[in-house]
Amino acid sequence: MIEQNVLDQLAVFGRQYFQLVDPSQLKWLEGSILKKADVQSWIFSYLFDADNISTLPPDRYRLRVLKALISKLEKAIDDPEEDPPCHEDDQLLSAFYCSGIALDLNIRNASPSNSTESPNTHTHTHFTDPCMYYEQEISDDLMTALSSLLGANVLSESESAQQKAYVTYAYPRHATSESSPQDYSVTLLESRSVISSSGTTGLRTWEAALLLGQFLCSDLGDALVRGKKVFELGAGTGMLSILCAKHLGVSGIVATDGDEAVVDAIKTNIFLNEIDASRTTVNTAALRWGWPLNANTFSEDYGMDAPDVLLGADVTYDQVAIPALVSSMREFFELKPALQVLVAATIRNEQTFQTFLNACKRNRFTMEQIEFAPVPEQIQDGPFYPASTPIQIWRITRVHTTEDAFAF
Repeated sequence: MIEQNVLDQLAVFGRQYFQLVDPSQLKWLEGSILKKADVQSWIFSYLFDADNISTLPPDRYRLRVLKALISKLEKAIDDPEEDPPCHEDDQLLSAFYCSGIALDLNIRNASPSNSTESPNTHTHTHFTDPCMYYEQEISDDLMTALSSLLGANVLSESESAQQKAYVTYAYPRHATSESSPQDYSVTLLESRSVISSSGTTGLRTWEAALLLGQFLCSDLGDALVRGKKVFELGAGTGMLSILCAKHLGVSGIVATDGDEAVVDAIKTNIFLNEIDASRTTVNTAALRWGWPLNANTFSEDYGMDAPDVLLGADVTYDQVAIPALVSSMREFFELKPALQVLVAATIRNEQTFQTFLNACKRNRFTMEQIEFAPVPEQIQDGPFYPASTPIQIWRITRVHTTEDAFAF
């Protein structure tokens, strides 16, 4: 049985792996833990078993991780300093051994000629000290997985980066046992390049969306969307919409984007996540910011009545598009005066974001920055994103008034 603290470490490692975090940035477990048979078994079963995992990372990525893993295992097995301290029984055995007294114990004879090797393992046996009278093995399953990838026609790193890949973003709910993880996870087919070959940035998930997802999974965020009708602008991969539909109990959600190809990709991602349509209505639509909304046909156009919550993540990066974005927000407030808008923004350019805030002020929106800071990278346990650039979440509402908007 794997100890809970080790399971916690494995869970973080697994979340990084399925999010395709660069192998050099993975939070590797110590060698003395990695080389344990049950830990290696967990790693294969949950991360590399191609027969039972349908949304594996790309071959090139798995090959890089497996090479690093096998290297660490070999070093841990061959390095006596990686071995755990002797137990009291081992120390007693060592005393008898050093005094030349033979003990009839249920261990393998230290002589290499009498050693046997399991057919399913690659074995290293230490003979220099009774404290090392156990076999250290590299899992045959892991070795077979590595051999299979080495023999395959794996794309180069640059070619692989241009392909769409399965990426899973996991919001920890803290597993209570080895076989029942409780993460809120969303699996997407997305492009890892910053800008896709079609010229859009909507085929990958950006850090502002990941932080907004963390907020929505918090008690405060959950209360804002659970049981509500939600509408997402600039949905990109659809991660937030899928998270809300799959895990956060919204009554209905519409994921929109201005690019038809991106909307088609969202449909694919919704299908991947097997959302229960009997519990949550999930729709997609193309919506160009700034275009008027028709209150009489809204339900027919989007398959849902006017929303209670409007979401937008990383939608303020283009100064030219901000007037159209704010115009669409105003249209939604006309449909639903009690609407709440949640906007998450990575502040890459303070002037650009200030343009957005100023436009909101001119439209007499009420703005409140939510105190929900990004988690420092070194202590993130999922999802994983760069935190060096500020990311802010704002709640925007509008107080209904009959005052003349053009009065001085």
